[in-house]
Amino acid sequence: MSTACDFQALSALDFESWAAALRARVEQKADAALPRPSGGALDTLFEAMRYAVMGGGKRVRALLVYGAGTLAAAPAAALDEAALAVEYVHAYSLVHDDLPCMDNDTLRRGKPTAHVKFGEAAAMLAGDSLQPEAFERLAMTGLSDAQVNALTRTLARASGAHGMCGGQMIDLASVGRRISIDTLRQMHRLKTGALISAAVRMGALCGDPARFAVLEDDLSSYSAALGLGFQVVDDILDVTASTAELGKTAGKDEASDKPTYVSLLGLDEARALAGRCGDEALAAVARMRARPEAAREGLQRLEELSRYIIRRTC
Repeated sequence: MSTACDFQALSALDFESWAAALRARVEQKADAALPRPSGGALDTLFEAMRYAVMGGGKRVRALLVYGAGTLAAAPAAALDEAALAVEYVHAYSLVHDDLPCMDNDTLRRGKPTAHVKFGEAAAMLAGDSLQPEAFERLAMTGLSDAQVNALTRTLARASGAHGMCGGQMIDLASVGRRISIDTLRQMHRLKTGALISAAVRMGALCGDPARFAVLEDDLSSYSAALGLGFQVVDDILDVTASTAELGKTAGKDEASDKPTYVSLLGLDEARALAGRCGDEALAAVARMRARPEAAREGLQRLEELSRYIIRRTC
């Protein structure tokens, strides 16, 4: 097994350089792990899978895996596999969300969506295929059976009816309706927040179990605040940024008559809410600073990630 994930070559880097290096690492690992077209009958499926995962994206969830893993002194090889698993599930969710039967989007990460490029059937099967591929990565972490079990349960719950799928169902049922702020929070706690929380938890689960047990409550508070803040900022950017900046269709929520934090609270209050979420995430990091079990570099990265997510402009 590889050494603890201190990433000595990365530890002295500023946040932007650290994030860029890990994005490149995820891209390299995905390129090596995903099936390659080889002139056979499955080439279109393999191409669609690679198209969905590679070549773009902020890799926020993967970065959270690495940040939380650094906090808990996790092995680098295990974090690589957990980061790929989270990115595969995220990619599958985007492919399915973009389908005509869902959000019917034609642009993602500045490129045609998977169903536009490969057709609906191939896109759906690519998403379906990425789900089991994600869990196969978790089986390859080299961790104890108990840790692999915990990782699998965490990702499975965040992906299904009690996570992304449940949130998407509420989202689809809410189009054109006036819903309460509590329902909106529930929707995004499941649709967006669940996988963000899973990424943080999975990174820490890859590390020392004793450290994880001590840090678990504060990590949960951190990830819950960050998950909400991420969605609030997304809603703000949908009305303030351009399609070119976003890499997806701007103004789609309003055009589709979807409830958002901006439509329910107004732009100024939505911005204030995002700020409060950032403060809550930073407060959780501050609490962890008092615990000797928390590695200093991991605390720094989680703090930087919270600022990046809340303050991003596109």
